Amino acid sequence: MKKIKIHKPDDWHLHLRNGELLKLVLPHTVKDFGRALIMPNLIPPVITTSDAESYHREIMDALDNDMDFQPFMTLYLTEDTDPRDVEDGIAKGIVKAVKLYPAGATTNSSSGVRNFSKISETLAILSAKNVPLCVHGEVVDGKVDIFDRETEFIQRVLTPIHKDFPDLKIILEHITTQDAIDFVLNTPDHIAATITVHHLVINRNHMFKGGIRPHYFCLPIAKREVHRQSLVKVATSGNPNFFLGTDSAPHTIGAKESACGCAGIFTTPVAMAILAHVFENQDALDKLEGFTSLLGAEFYGQPPNPSFLTLKRESVPIKPSASISRNGLEVSIFDPEFDLHWKVID
Repeated sequence: MKKIKIHKPDDWHLHLRNGELLKLVLPHTVKDFGRALIMPNLIPPVITTSDAESYHREIMDALDNDMDFQPFMTLYLTEDTDPRDVEDGIAKGIVKAVKLYPAGATTNSSSGVRNFSKISETLAILSAKNVPLCVHGEVVDGKVDIFDRETEFIQRVLTPIHKDFPDLKIILEHITTQDAIDFVLNTPDHIAATITVHHLVINRNHMFKGGIRPHYFCLPIAKREVHRQSLVKVATSGNPNFFLGTDSAPHTIGAKESACGCAGIFTTPVAMAILAHVFENQDALDKLEGFTSLLGAEFYGQPPNPSFLTLKRESVPIKPSASISRNGLEVSIFDPEFDLHWKVID
């Protein structure tokens, strides 16, 4: 197959940042994606409906006039979140999901939740309104190995939440383990998971091959090869409860290559080329449109994007840029460490 034409994809987990970094990375999302669910872990975080409205305006103001793109806004859930404000944001149509960060689990998550009993009223509203709770599924516990934090979260936190709110729509984001796959497969259809591009490609060895390699460091951290293979299998299966959320997370090269390098991998410019490669290797190119363009939209109650995207396979490998830059800011682009033959042509 030399060409694939699919409905324009959506990214159901995206970090756009703000300020100059937003202006740098946004055009790369708009090029290949019609909509994206925008993560709220800015400094300060997007906690209220008013915050979400302001951030939405900043994103829209950064778009060129010819850019056709819909940012879907999320609220950052804290122990002090006002449930009435969440309800108001849902009623206004500005709040499409609420994001649960365990405090300290990842970048800019210090305002997240420690006592999960304090968010019950908000979860009840989300359940009643059929609005998803998007979950960063890792415990923050120094006694738990970093490679086990997703599994421990499912047992300690997610299973009790699902038991207390059985009708709550939950998305376990950027899953990395067979345990997370099994949780979704063994629960009702209103429980889903997003899978990133980089977790389909790398395992934990990539961070240490030839030395410490900060551009392969992300949270949740990449796991063993057996888990990566399981993610590829379920992502290419066509199961409607697994769909794309890139968790593309730009940091400047200086912030990554430091004594305490930031967690995050910027995949947006190469996301579709890498996904076509992964799905082709599984003889599952016919499932690519579902994973990227249809299944997530259906879960969020949205029609497919009306526009289309075409991918073309070249016989000669394509060499993507190593980074992007603007006004002194430079962000490294994820290198999958294999030849790419697919490219977006419109």
